[in-house]
Amino acid sequence: MIVAKQKPLAEIKEMLRPFEKVLILGCGTCVKTCFAGGEDEVAMLGAALRLAFRQDGKTIRTEELTVERQCEDAFIQESAQAVSRNEAILSLACGAGVQAMARRFARAVLLPGLNTTFMGVLEKPGLFTEECAGCGDCELDTFGGICPVTRCSKRLLNGPCGGSKNGKCEVSPDIECAWQLIIDRLTLLGQSDNLKRYIPAKDWRPSLSGGPRRLVREDHVI
Repeated sequence: MIVAKQKPLAEIKEMLRPFEKVLILGCGTCVKTCFAGGEDEVAMLGAALRLAFRQDGKTIRTEELTVERQCEDAFIQESAQAVSRNEAILSLACGAGVQAMARRFARAVLLPGLNTTFMGVLEKPGLFTEECAGCGDCELDTFGGICPVTRCSKRLLNGPCGGSKNGKCEVSPDIECAWQLIIDRLTLLGQSDNLKRYIPAKDWRPSLSGGPRRLVREDHVI
């Protein structure tokens, strides 16, 4: 899932300063799961903003709404009337959601309320860890289902650097050595021969190097 965190209140407040009527629009999927942009976060942020502006002697009217996903037009459409009633939309969605809203409502001011951080997993309650960089060329079959592009601090593709100690990365004792994890898992799976494969220097063209990426499924195009 996409993991994001809410921008500092002072930064959000500064973005909203020119406006008196603001729609705070939540997103009910990824960012709800990481406690950044669901219904509860929308309500809490709305209350915090009204109080903060009141202390400055300014009145701001907020409308609060959460749709299932801000990255799909079918759900975006549910916000159309609310968008039309307000001067600006504070989107509590990932960057893709903010841009999808801006594309759909060309005359609306779209403001990001979150900082999109990474694609990851819920490791345990309250802890989200990065697992995928979206590099566009997945080699997880070689590495036993553990990605060195995201999990190794140095993004090494052909074995460990030699700086780890007791299974921990030399960058930080809080980081597990990705290559120790890879070696242990390949050993457990009886796939140690994978370690003999040479992985060429990574071709980053399928990633961001070639500009915005697109995925076209011809079997679903109407």
